[in-house]
Amino acid sequence: MKMRSLATALALSLTFGAGGALAQGAAAPATAAPAASASSPAKRDLAKRWVALQQDSLDAAARSIVEAPARQLLGAADPVLRSKVPADKRDAVAKQLQDEARKYADELTPVVRKRAQELAQSQMLAAVEEKYTEDELRQVVGFYESPVFKKLQQTQPPIEQALGQKLLAGIQPTVETKAKALQATMAKILGVSPAPVGGGASAPAGSGLKPSAPKRLGAPSADKP
Repeated sequence: MKMRSLATALALSLTFGAGGALAQGAAAPATAAPAASASSPAKRDLAKRWVALQQDSLDAAARSIVEAPARQLLGAADPVLRSKVPADKRDAVAKQLQDEARKYADELTPVVRKRAQELAQSQMLAAVEEKYTEDELRQVVGFYESPVFKKLQQTQPPIEQALGQKLLAGIQPTVETKAKALQATMAKILGVSPAPVGGGASAPAGSGLKPSAPKRLGAPSADKP
């Protein structure tokens, strides 16, 4: 019954048109659930409250759907920016690319968010009412609205972030070593020289193989000469 699973299901539905994915958004209990009771005004109200509680997660899914192509395009533009644009113009061109990406996201995000809300009302609401009894909905909504869940939302992200930082600090040298070996192998297959990764001098355009990281919207950057 995690919010993330519901948002993921919505993202899949919006992307692939699989309306049935929303019905799978809430995790099924480990044992067979009792048959859902018939609808009633009280049950409908609980279902609406549950859907309303997913709004932040649905908005995040909409933003992710919109921004993913823009990040990929910015990442693909980066090597072209470095190899084709004169050094003294890179900052300006990079900013122009970022501005266009933000314009695209600003225009499309409300459209996708509205569609997400429509799907939530037309499909998620019906699926929740169908698959859960009134008592189950009361328990779920009670948990989402409880102080302990609000505390969980506040405390879990920093806990996960701290874990990620510890993991990165311990494993980064191994990952970098393996990544450089992979880069060398791929460059050998392609018949090019592996370009330096990190703080070394840039190799001539087209002379080597270097991965390009996806760009984050709203943070323009360009390599300095």
